[in-house]
Amino acid sequence: MAGSDTDYIPGFIPSRSGSNFALFDFSNSPASDQGKEDRSITYQSLLRATLFGPDKPGTPASRNIFRYKTETKRSLHSLRPLGYDESGPGISHSPVKAPRKVPTSPYKVLDAPGLEDDFYLNLVDWSPNNVLAVGLESCIYLWNACGNKVSKLCDLEISDGICSVGWAQCGTHLAVGTNNGQVQIWDASNCRRVRTMEGHRSRVGVLAWSSSLLSSGSHDNSILQIDIRARDDFASKLVGHKNEVCGLKWSYDDRELASGGNENRLLVWNQHSAQPVLKHCEHTAAVKAIAWSPHRHGLLASGGGATDRCIRFWDTTTNTHLSCLDTGSQISNLVWSKNINELVSTHGSSQDHIIVWRYPTMSKLATLTGHTTRVLCLAISPDGQKIVTGSGDETLCFWRLFPASKSQSTDSKIGSSSFGRTTIR
Repeated sequence: MAGSDTDYIPGFIPSRSGSNFALFDFSNSPASDQGKEDRSITYQSLLRATLFGPDKPGTPASRNIFRYKTETKRSLHSLRPLGYDESGPGISHSPVKAPRKVPTSPYKVLDAPGLEDDFYLNLVDWSPNNVLAVGLESCIYLWNACGNKVSKLCDLEISDGICSVGWAQCGTHLAVGTNNGQVQIWDASNCRRVRTMEGHRSRVGVLAWSSSLLSSGSHDNSILQIDIRARDDFASKLVGHKNEVCGLKWSYDDRELASGGNENRLLVWNQHSAQPVLKHCEHTAAVKAIAWSPHRHGLLASGGGATDRCIRFWDTTTNTHLSCLDTGSQISNLVWSKNINELVSTHGSSQDHIIVWRYPTMSKLATLTGHTTRVLCLAISPDGQKIVTGSGDETLCFWRLFPASKSQSTDSKIGSSSFGRTTIR
């Protein structure tokens, strides 16, 4: 090669006759051959002990060191530090994650005599201060999850009945929708009613709070926007549904309000609109189940009733229908976990169960069967780790479903010492 001191001939093997192997103890003497054999036997013994464990006393060493041994059976892939894809060749470059185990039994059950078996009512809500409100006939009961204590907030007596409850974001005031069309605000700390608003002509079955407004949906097909700081009973009335409003939920940024009706329509309103900005008519049954994703702006989930059975996903920023999944059962509620990208659906006829889904694959993580009739109520704990479900079987079941958020350094104490079965009255 030009410019080099030595030319190399391809395939040429140089002679080593002049090499001094004695410097490296590479002699060809019988002693050297014996040393090689000793080293080979030592190497084989070490390799056999590494793969199959040390030989048992009195057991002759196997001549085949790769002989299959049932007592030491191991998957070849378990020796690999990275995940192995059984479906094809090669090694994935992410560690294998074991499926998260979801407990399939409730950790607590409360008897709730008088819990209505009515698909269109919303009788359970869990406050940011860790207090559960439950509407039973004409009464509202409060269960303090930290102290496991039950107290009665109010009794409307025979003149009226409870149709919906909803905690304000501050966690101290509870909105109550009644059968006579009233919306009441109660100071839960002092067990005192502070306001009563008129405006609906029929029962108020659903309530939703934003940071500044309370929205109420009614059997009279309308939605009232209530500013509790103002003296007027309501600030505006939204008319877009042609049947009872049974689903209502504000987005996490308080910019959009989603509403579902018994005429099978899903509507989306903005903060200042008098008319819906989005209309979706794909469902074929009542739309009561509505949930906004806390993980992605504008991602909305909705669920249909008994003749629909589908969960649909929407991107409200682009007015796009993203996907649809037939669950095979009436969908009464949806809630998204704030700690992990998963959601829960509760179901009525014909399955009467609860399902935990992983989004966006919508693979089932768990199916929970603790109720004997359709599951109509659902609320999530303030730490995002637990849910409570209510049913026409007059029980409330508490479930541990989700991991703690990254910001939670210690286990939550919500109901942690509450096991067994008691009554909420």
